[in-house]
Amino acid sequence: MKFLTNKSKHLFLVLSILSTPFAYAQEKGLDERINDAFTPIANWWESLILHNFPGTEIPTIIFLLVGGALFFTIYFGFINIKRFPTAINTVRGKYDAVEDSSDDGEVSHFQALATAVSGTVGNGNIAGVALAIAVGGPGATFWMVVCGLIGMSTKFVECTLGVKYRDVGEDGTVYGGPMYYLTRGLEEKGFAKIGKVLGVIFALLCIGASFGGGNAAQSNQAAMQLVETFGMEGGSARTIIGVILMVVVGVIIIGGIKRIASVTEKVVPFMALMYILACLYIILSNFWFIDDAFGMIFSQAFSPQAGLGGFLGVLITGFRRAAFSNEAGAGSASIAHSAVKTKYAASEGLVALLEPFIDTVVICTMTALVIIIFNGDSTVFSYGGEGGKVLIDGLPVEGAGITAAAFAKYISFSGPFLTIAVVLFAVSTMISWSYYGLQSWMFVFGKSKISDLTYKSLFLIFIVIGAAGDMSSVWAFSDAMILALVFPNMIGLLILFPTVKEELNKYLEAIKTVKS
Repeated sequence: MKFLTNKSKHLFLVLSILSTPFAYAQEKGLDERINDAFTPIANWWESLILHNFPGTEIPTIIFLLVGGALFFTIYFGFINIKRFPTAINTVRGKYDAVEDSSDDGEVSHFQALATAVSGTVGNGNIAGVALAIAVGGPGATFWMVVCGLIGMSTKFVECTLGVKYRDVGEDGTVYGGPMYYLTRGLEEKGFAKIGKVLGVIFALLCIGASFGGGNAAQSNQAAMQLVETFGMEGGSARTIIGVILMVVVGVIIIGGIKRIASVTEKVVPFMALMYILACLYIILSNFWFIDDAFGMIFSQAFSPQAGLGGFLGVLITGFRRAAFSNEAGAGSASIAHSAVKTKYAASEGLVALLEPFIDTVVICTMTALVIIIFNGDSTVFSYGGEGGKVLIDGLPVEGAGITAAAFAKYISFSGPFLTIAVVLFAVSTMISWSYYGLQSWMFVFGKSKISDLTYKSLFLIFIVIGAAGDMSSVWAFSDAMILALVFPNMIGLLILFPTVKEELNKYLEAIKTVKS
């Protein structure tokens, strides 16, 4: 090594490190090599974000997320319950008469909701719920629902701000989300420099979240489900699936928000309805166990089974999975909602509060009941599985595989059905998150065709990485990326919430005439 210069040594070292994942090409399949390279990054980022609040066992992010949601729920007079009917009527178009047809925006209230729901109703509902119950037991379901209910208020606040401070280009294209209300909103309050910094931080984190939770975690579960359903073998099976998904998603996201909205408004309601009906069939077929299932959910929320980390462990598990599932407080959904055609920002904020209800309170709860009934019927697996893995018929199963096993017991054709559901949920989530990430990318790097192409290329690469990766590493990275968004976003929400109150009063005053 003496003949090498310092620069040459550094280059040699870098090349050696980069070549490490490929050093065992003959012994390892492509799936495993990609996972080996990705795992250290995922573990480092998770430990950085999910550090505990001093003197407690609770991650700091949970304090900020839940505390903020409780504050907004109380401050806005339990808007998640009181204004629920108003939200339904807004989506139905009852108050369209107060809207101006020339309003800025690109999509309808329903399309905006469908796009945002497609970003949250995904494999967090199928695999994430199974993961929560496998680790935290039935009690984790209770805290998921609680987090979903109060998260409705947070979603209202952030999506109202998303419309209020959005930017509309000369061609009518809408650019919105936390990066815009952090910069513009905080500038109005006299915090211009802080707003710019927080806006950029959020945008960068959102780009990472779009690669992780909105992409890699989805392709990971889709690939695992396809491999299991069709008995695919070989060390590159999931990588091949990832490439196929990459092509499908790539064709859709080229068309921008209008094409994304046109796809999600058809796919999401259909798949959500089919999934809910399948869950209802299993639940009602075992109606005699429903009261026992709810009894376990409530009792174990406060007195969990031994070995599950105690009360705090179950609570944190439930909140983490709910936060990943509905993203209330992360601010991501406000990017989709900001594209709506309206002149009243609060109208879309009210529509947005339906999102956590659909995602967490309804769909996640049904998935949880199916799994609890399945396990309670004959004790198929033991709760508290390390890393979310449990043994079913002597084989380690995790994520969507647990839900698939529950479906298979009661529905003979559930294998193909659940596989289709997992894949479609994954694709719908990925295309919505590609829009979130692209908006953030253009906020930082500029609005140009080159910028657009660069981001979409990177996004598509992460579909393959996620498909090939191990579930634990992919979900560790995904959890941390989405939860990291809460820090800059919640700071902005806790400063700008009085503006939301003003916007709400404007909209409620406008629709009084329609009500009468």
